[in-house]
Amino acid sequence: MPLDPKNALSRLVDGNFRFVNNLKKNRNLLEQVNETRDGQWPFASIISCIDSRTSAELIFDLGLGDIFSIRLAGNVISENVLGSLEFACKIANSKLIVVLGHTKCGAISGACDHIEMGNLTTLLNKITPSLYYEKTEKDNRTSTNKEFVNKVSKIHVYRCVDAIVEQSVILRDMVLNKEVGIIGGMYNIEDGQVDFYENTWLYGEVHSVFDLINK
Repeated sequence: MPLDPKNALSRLVDGNFRFVNNLKKNRNLLEQVNETRDGQWPFASIISCIDSRTSAELIFDLGLGDIFSIRLAGNVISENVLGSLEFACKIANSKLIVVLGHTKCGAISGACDHIEMGNLTTLLNKITPSLYYEKTEKDNRTSTNKEFVNKVSKIHVYRCVDAIVEQSVILRDMVLNKEVGIIGGMYNIEDGQVDFYENTWLYGEVHSVFDLINK
C-alpha cells in the first residue's frame, strides 16, 4: 500500500494501541541499524515535549528509522523546528506531521504561573497566548488547577499546528497538494493513551486535516 497521510496516522494509532495493551512488537534493533545505515525513510515527523515520560518511539511502539522526533519543552514551534520539518517532509518524504502535547505538562504549567527564568522565559512566551484563548476556567487559572493546565495544553497544540501552516509556505503547500497531513494530539501520562484531534485549526477556522488533503 502506498504510504500517504492517512495510513501514516493509522500506523501511529496501531502502535499506540500495542503500547497501551503491552503488545510491543518483537524487533531486532541491531538488524534495523544495519537496514538504515545507508539511508532513512521515516514515515512521520513528531514534535513532542522533552518530558521523560513522552518518548514518541516508545508510546507508538516504533523502531529505529521509523520517525523524525523533534523534542523540546512544551512542543513549541520555532524557525529551527520549521526548518527541521521542511527537511523531513520535502527532502526525506515524511507523510505526516504530528504536534503531540501531553497532560500535566511542566512547560504549560510554567506558562500558567507566568514563570520567568533565563532563556526559559522566551520559550514560555510562545505558550502564553494559549492561556488567553482558554475562557472556561474563571477562578483558578494557575498550575494548581490541573483541568486548566490540560485545557491550555490542548489549545497550545492547535495553535502549534496553526503556526506550522502559517509560517511555512513549503509545508502549507504540501498539505494543500495532498502530500503531507498535519494533526494534533494529546498523550495521557496516566494511561499511555494518545487522543488525536482529527479537526485541525488552520487559518483561524477548524477544518478536518483529511478534508484538506482530499480536496
